[in-house]
Amino acid sequence: MNIQDIHNLFLQCKSVSIDTRKIEKDSMFFAIKGDNFDANTFAAKALELGALFVIIDDASYAIDERTILVENSLESLQELAKFHRAYLKLPIIALTGSNGKTTTKELINVVISKKYKTKATLGNLNNHIGVPLTLLSFTKETEIGIVEMGANHKKEIEFLCEIAQPDYGYITNFGKAHLEGFGGVQGVIEGKSEMYQYLAKNNKVAFVNLEDPIQIEKSTSIKSFTFGVNNATADVNIKNIKANPFVVIDYDNFSVESHLIGLYNANNINAAVAIGHYFKVDEKDIKVAIENYIPENNRSQLLRIGSNQIILDAYNANPSSMAVAITNFLQLENQNKIMILGDMFELGNESHQEHKLIVDSLVNQDKSMCYLIGKSFYDNKIVKDNIHFFETFDAFVAYLKTIHFNENTILVKGSRGMALERTLEFIE
Repeated sequence: MNIQDIHNLFLQCKSVSIDTRKIEKDSMFFAIKGDNFDANTFAAKALELGALFVIIDDASYAIDERTILVENSLESLQELAKFHRAYLKLPIIALTGSNGKTTTKELINVVISKKYKTKATLGNLNNHIGVPLTLLSFTKETEIGIVEMGANHKKEIEFLCEIAQPDYGYITNFGKAHLEGFGGVQGVIEGKSEMYQYLAKNNKVAFVNLEDPIQIEKSTSIKSFTFGVNNATADVNIKNIKANPFVVIDYDNFSVESHLIGLYNANNINAAVAIGHYFKVDEKDIKVAIENYIPENNRSQLLRIGSNQIILDAYNANPSSMAVAITNFLQLENQNKIMILGDMFELGNESHQEHKLIVDSLVNQDKSMCYLIGKSFYDNKIVKDNIHFFETFDAFVAYLKTIHFNENTILVKGSRGMALERTLEFIE
């Protein structure tokens, strides 16, 4: 069965699924092999649970005409997504970057949806499986699609762009993320810039932050729409940015008072405002959209626990995002500040040095108590009264039970694998 035939069957379905635990009635189920499982074994189960069709790549699991045999289920999912994207012919905004992708995607979505019927990546379904699933969630009613793209090695963004075929692209930044897979910071720049190469080759548009010299350098051959601070040449001019702790930004004709914490979120807001301007969303609607956006899922959340104010940014961390989070936190005017920081993952050979750099950056500040958790931080242990090291989370919890936090402002940040949101259980 060719991809057009599969697409005709797909149009009869309400959704696509790759997990029988989350399957919906009248869906199309793709049996994708994982490292530790073979989803072909769930083909019958998917049909029992209400799937209309099941795509399999192992003939021994064929049941009847509802099971469609293909050479490779994952590749068929990707081909179907690319075919569906071409079938819909809708404008697509794609974004990638080392930090801030998901927050920026959500901000773009709330702004653009003030004028258009939009559909955006759910959560962070941004890889070689998530991007196809996102594209297949778009319908004839979708007027603009917003696709987040993640990558941990070169050629991944190139591959995702070939599937999604974006008309517009934005790169949030080029930071020290996934250094192990990219082979260093230069590899990150080359990998993320694959989006620019796609846009240039296909005569598409890039949204460019003029505060980022790498964006300027890498986008010179592309049609661009720009934003910058006190920059008369920018398409969208930003006059002033403040954060204590919430980000407040003044533009030429209006201001926004966001619920986002930290200057590092200013570029995320500015990108959404600029893209809103490009698509001619009314400035009043842009303002309302940004000001009504409340972060969640452990991303720059401001919480109250007892007398303590918590800045919870525990969804993920890399050296770039960790450094700006610390810098912003130290600039806050609040008294009694505490930092609870966890290990940063996927740094490969750079891990020891990058954790050491974070420790070194904390040595010269005496304003905040610092608790550093995880083996990578522990391996860089130093002796300083206001910096405490814990090799494991359990060791930190044992210590937490011996102290009491009262009227503190607390930053909690670490990689997803550290799950530092667990700390909240022990703060009264």
